[in-house]
Amino acid sequence: MRPTIPPADRSRLKSLLETYYTRYYRDTLGLPDWRTKVSSRLSEEDVESGRIPKVVEALGRPLAGLRVLNVGCGTGGFNAAAEQAGARTWGIDASDDAIRICEVRRELGAGGRYAQAAAEALPFPDGAFDVVYCLSTLEHVAEVEAAVAEMVRVLRPGGTVLLYAPNAWALYENHYKIFWLPRCPRPLARLYLRLRGRPAGFVDSLNYLSARRCVRLFRRAGTTVAPFGLVRMDGPGSGWSGRLARLYYRALRVKPAIQLMARKETAGRS
Repeated sequence: MRPTIPPADRSRLKSLLETYYTRYYRDTLGLPDWRTKVSSRLSEEDVESGRIPKVVEALGRPLAGLRVLNVGCGTGGFNAAAEQAGARTWGIDASDDAIRICEVRRELGAGGRYAQAAAEALPFPDGAFDVVYCLSTLEHVAEVEAAVAEMVRVLRPGGTVLLYAPNAWALYENHYKIFWLPRCPRPLARLYLRLRGRPAGFVDSLNYLSARRCVRLFRRAGTTVAPFGLVRMDGPGSGWSGRLARLYYRALRVKPAIQLMARKETAGRS
């Protein structure tokens, strides 16, 4: 049962979320509809609750009793939803502002345990978790291979990483919400963003990931890999541009997003 949050505390959490996501959507990304995006984040645990059934389907069992680590937990919406489903959750994020909001959620009864940390150096022992959930985080880490190895390290044998990340071969940049040249060189990307009147600095934080690279890294870390469907990525649109985009994806046999589950091999398996 979801705890009842007093109006004053709910207002405090709302204010923190509004400040955090205004800075992200308006100031960092320059989205024209930033107010709508911010508003959608004020009840993000409800959005994340809608994803829980897909997580359960992928795992083949309920979340109740599982130890779940959210790598790149942001402001804690998924953790709150997973706790409601009976999981015991932990979250790490590089942003101290995000972790402070997560701690407020915890104080208000949403559960979860949080720490500011990098994905490349997770502050947990080997085999500590049943599930590692990583949504739109791997494209931002400093060292992709190290982050993958760490996620697998903290899994118990037979545990599962659930990964979602934008595909560098997509025709759409899912942070800026605009048409994008696949694997666009950064100088050209910065010029393109400035011409569109958008802040350009955020693009330097993005790793260009492909499904093939992610599969290779997870296999090298000791997992078996399978497809996983969690998030519908925006685009392609309608009209002739949408038709061309669909033709592009079919011709190259790629998808706009990388969505996979990696199951850690059990001891003794060759």
